[in-house]
Amino acid sequence: MRRTLIHAAALLSVLLHSASPLFAQRGVTTGQSRSPSRSGSVRIADLPWTDAQRLLDTATIVVIPIGAEAKEHGPHLPLNNDWLLAEYFAKRVSAATRVVLYPTVNYHFYPSFMEYPGSTSLQLNTARDVIVDIVRSIARHGPRRFYILNTGVSTLRALGPARDTLTAGGLVMQYTNILAVGKEAEDRVRQQAGGTHADEMETSMMLYMYPHVVRMSKAVNDYHPGVGGMGLTQDSAAAVRDGKVWSRSGTYGNATLATRAKGRIVVEAQVKGMVAEIEQLRNAHSALSHLLLGNLEQLKRQVGNEAIRGEEIETAFGDRVEIVGRLRGQVGDEHADDKHVGHRPFAD
Repeated sequence: MRRTLIHAAALLSVLLHSASPLFAQRGVTTGQSRSPSRSGSVRIADLPWTDAQRLLDTATIVVIPIGAEAKEHGPHLPLNNDWLLAEYFAKRVSAATRVVLYPTVNYHFYPSFMEYPGSTSLQLNTARDVIVDIVRSIARHGPRRFYILNTGVSTLRALGPARDTLTAGGLVMQYTNILAVGKEAEDRVRQQAGGTHADEMETSMMLYMYPHVVRMSKAVNDYHPGVGGMGLTQDSAAAVRDGKVWSRSGTYGNATLATRAKGRIVVEAQVKGMVAEIEQLRNAHSALSHLLLGNLEQLKRQVGNEAIRGEEIETAFGDRVEIVGRLRGQVGDEHADDKHVGHRPFAD
């Protein structure tokens, strides 16, 4: 019992230290920064460091988009499809709620498409570490809350471990589960028998966002459900042998059913969901801070006045991920188990 209390007290102290300025609920001040949006959001890349310095503190919500700039999307969509998605969502989200927006990460974990020329991928651990390193470097300047605006599916496999690593260091990171956000809207308009990549839904989204880049004359119905799980392949024999999904075109689904009207319904629902997740991150962290204050006082009374030795605190930190996980559950974490990853036969 005493060991558990020591663990919790040590972690609560760390998180309270990192979150304490939040109690003032200080707003982001733009100072002389260039072109802030009506919401108060700014793109950090547009600023000199002297302006950035005034924006980055523990009250800041940092948004970091992820979108592949070199990944196949069939014969009708460009390789930078996901980067375009990320840039669009970043613009919409930053217009709707106050955030500091960082540049889009354009390389990550996309192993399912490597047979198709032009596609790129990082190794899983590299993709995890890229996000961890970016977040930690930003955190040096004050921010403690981060939202990864994620447009991929295979990326979830790296983002979960990245979140856990950052949580162990007292940082709070959430990320978009693109399979879950706006799902109800997608279910209402979907007509294709199946598919998840460069398909009816993704093509509809691009028709709404960037109609000029979509080549509908080249859109195909290329849906061959199989064992899946190991990516797409142009070789039908390899699909059977290696447990992949056969697709000559790089499409998985029926892109010919795409319409701009469907895209509008899905995209608007996704934007609404992303903004809600960011606000949840903003509000939940404040709620967690108040929860920690009350719990810390209770733990102090239970542990007593005896000083906790340094080695006990060090030992306590080893279990803080588990403790934070339980605290996170009290304020909401839709991605705790990445439950929706299994909905796709391969990772987008």
